[in-house]
Amino acid sequence: MTNTKTDQPLHIALIGFGEVGTIFATGLSAHKHIVLSAYDLKFDQPQWRDVMGAKAAASGTRLCASAQEAAQNADLIISAVTADQVEAVAQEAMRYLKRDQMFFDINSASPSTKKKAALMINPLGAHYVEGAVMAPVPGPGLRVPILAGGVAADALCAMLNPLGMNIEAVTTEPGRASAMKLCRSIMIKGIEALIIDCADAAEKWDVQKEVFASLTASFPTIDFAALSKAMAARVHQHGVRRAAEMREAAIMLEDLGLSADLARAVADAQERGARTSSHPPY
Repeated sequence: MTNTKTDQPLHIALIGFGEVGTIFATGLSAHKHIVLSAYDLKFDQPQWRDVMGAKAAASGTRLCASAQEAAQNADLIISAVTADQVEAVAQEAMRYLKRDQMFFDINSASPSTKKKAALMINPLGAHYVEGAVMAPVPGPGLRVPILAGGVAADALCAMLNPLGMNIEAVTTEPGRASAMKLCRSIMIKGIEALIIDCADAAEKWDVQKEVFASLTASFPTIDFAALSKAMAARVHQHGVRRAAEMREAAIMLEDLGLSADLARAVADAQERGARTSSHPPY
């Protein structure tokens, strides 16, 4: 198994250096024994090279020309890409992963996609661990709650939690942690879509005061006026990414033989809110 001694160099490679990858690199760079490398598709695009380079330099992360270069000699590879790239990243990793390297897949993909990725990685002698990120990463940073699944989930917790991460091993079965996340997402993203439509319609009719008072009477612990603003801000800023997550939830529902119509409608609403919302990003 990979090195877990915090007094020895620990090499962590990030595949995907967007918002989450950058935040994790910044947090991990506080530990002098951590060696960081990263690869992102945007590194190959001239218009992004300087921006990415500045972010990498701020955390002491070495930029690499490929995922293979980033992962060379790494103890841990963290895959932080978009949900639609999970299988592609795992397929590519099959060509370069070595025995006992750990592959931590923290993307919001469907349970079936996570299972496929595990079947690609584990036979190599590497250790696939899925991660289900249970809250927005900006803010808590490394401390964001993550559910981990896989045979090596406990070992991953032992490696990363002493560095300030907040990972809980919940299962040895790949896909199960992602199911926990996506079932929750159906509710949370669905509520967001509903309350935004409710607030927008109430605003058009100038009946917000009455509608929110009625809702508060039914649910006295909730400030619906404040919640509508907070949720609109969330969707305005992150709706495209949240829509992608809901489409993964739709895949999960279909795999279970359940209707995915509502999940897809919520995905459309999230995307629409991100592109057309008149609400400022509070």
